[in-house]
Amino acid sequence: MRVALLTTDNREDYKDYGATVPSFGTAPEALLQGFAHFPQVEVHVVSCTQQPVAAPQKLASNIFFHSLLVPKLGWARTAYQGCIRAVRQKLKAIQPDVVHGQGTERDCAMSAVFSGYRNVLTIHGNMRRLAWVTNSRSPSYWWLAAWLETLALKRAGGVFCNSEHTERLVKPQARRVWRVPNAVREQFFTPMPEPARPARCTLVNAGYIAPGKRQLELLDVIQQLGQQGLKFDFQFVGRAKPGSRYVAAFIEKIKPLEQAGFARYLGLKPVSELIALFDASAAMVHVPPEEAFGLVVAEALARGLKFFGTRAGGIPDITHGMPQAELFGVEDWRGLSSAIATWIRSGFPRSRDGVGLMRSRYHPQVIAKRHLEIYQEVLRDG
Repeated sequence: MRVALLTTDNREDYKDYGATVPSFGTAPEALLQGFAHFPQVEVHVVSCTQQPVAAPQKLASNIFFHSLLVPKLGWARTAYQGCIRAVRQKLKAIQPDVVHGQGTERDCAMSAVFSGYRNVLTIHGNMRRLAWVTNSRSPSYWWLAAWLETLALKRAGGVFCNSEHTERLVKPQARRVWRVPNAVREQFFTPMPEPARPARCTLVNAGYIAPGKRQLELLDVIQQLGQQGLKFDFQFVGRAKPGSRYVAAFIEKIKPLEQAGFARYLGLKPVSELIALFDASAAMVHVPPEEAFGLVVAEALARGLKFFGTRAGGIPDITHGMPQAELFGVEDWRGLSSAIATWIRSGFPRSRDGVGLMRSRYHPQVIAKRHLEIYQEVLRDG
């Protein structure tokens, strides 16, 4: 079987054209790790960029990489017409059995559904839902992404939904849906060191510093916990977009908490350092109001962390059956704060009881195998 996987090269997203190797979102990266275990499948990763980038021919023995140069005019302002044409031309040479568009955030879904080949989509973020939550209007990015997502969903041969929440939003628009969670990268399933009893409780929040992740509100919770005389260290890790008003407000608001020794912002960490941070911490706190899946939650639980978070989007799917997870209403800040305080006072215990369950649900080989089953179903049914 030959599969074309259309996904965003983060070098385009971050305008980091000098980087020598392609970089993908965590979910596509994990899926590719899974595909590498199935040598009978030939995978062609296709990504578009606005500037030339280094393009290795192969990412694994059975995974090829193709970087397509598309001028700026061919992107969002023309509904990705340039990307669509460039991808169609490349696919004529590849001749895939199935084209899989990864996400509706940018060009990938549109290129997949107009590819001329049997195609499926994966929803990573629900653009129509996010446009509604942010009250977006024309001609904003979220408005355009939501409009194009609706078009793509109606044309796609089928849609991979990463949670019950996503399936509920997508099903009325799609011909066919499959519930398939995102994979967790293999590194998060490596053996864990023997836990040492830390002298101080460490909590972590991982993700973009952005309104949708609500780090500013979380700083209010941290301040309240500190005022109760509790001893803890709350560490934020993730990308912060330069020039963002929200990021500037976060940096300013965290300063007095850093001076008091309650919180720190560590910036973006490579995966090895992120795992080391998880292993040295006792809990993950993640409080978005909207979340298609919540991959960082699965990553934290795979490392045996206690979890506190919102009952939003796909998070209840991930935490189902996990005794170390506590969920709260999207605006239940008092309940969240009280639960964290109680847990810290009890000695901030963590448990590895659910690690095996996370492996059985989200390991890349498990998720890749399910993808291949669905591809066969698409080819069989025509």
